[in-house]
Amino acid sequence: MDEGLALSPEERTPLGMCAKDFINTLVPPLKPSDTVGRALAWMEEFRVHQLPVVENSNYKGMFSETALYDANLPADTPLANLQPDFTDCFVTEDQHFYDVIRVAESFKVQTVPVLSNEQLFKGVVVLRDTLGALARTFATQNPGGIIVLSMPVYDYSLAQISRLIESNDAKILSSYVETDPHNPNMVKLTLKLSAMETSRIIATLERFGYHVAARFNENEEINIARERLSSLFKFLEN
Repeated sequence: MDEGLALSPEERTPLGMCAKDFINTLVPPLKPSDTVGRALAWMEEFRVHQLPVVENSNYKGMFSETALYDANLPADTPLANLQPDFTDCFVTEDQHFYDVIRVAESFKVQTVPVLSNEQLFKGVVVLRDTLGALARTFATQNPGGIIVLSMPVYDYSLAQISRLIESNDAKILSSYVETDPHNPNMVKLTLKLSAMETSRIIATLERFGYHVAARFNENEEINIARERLSSLFKFLEN
């Protein structure tokens, strides 16, 4: 999985928004020795549509409720006799929660496995359980403008960008960097700033060669947050 630039977790992910912070410790993983009947019973008990299968802390993939029902196998059939799906569906523990949403939408799942940086299974994020935390995150953000910069990977320097912004009496409240899906040699940097008026900041950044791909004011930011939450609610209701 492409994790973008090799940034430290502290630089890349705001405190409390890592995938590991959203792990549901009550949802157990399946073992290859478990049966189809147990898998379906646990999915019903924990109200999830997918469960990971793990062997010796190694993530093997996930079984979905739909696939197990469609297979129409006896309830005592061991999962070891079946091939799990979603072997590439996971995030690592220090990835941003937005990456969890992206992976869930990409694979059309509501349960996302979380692995350690050593690729060992840590637990699962159940998107349904995270809606309250996500809503609070959007609702409690400090006022300020948002700008999105697009640049080649080799031009990325958060320290340099921060100095230019601070020269205009503003600070970066949060940042998020991701690889451009259309060009792996480019990155997009989303910055939440302490200043509502960003015209002078944008002028300074452009003077130093940075391309400002988008800007949003406070009302637009709220609308974006509402749209994201609305889309997520609709996705989870399916």
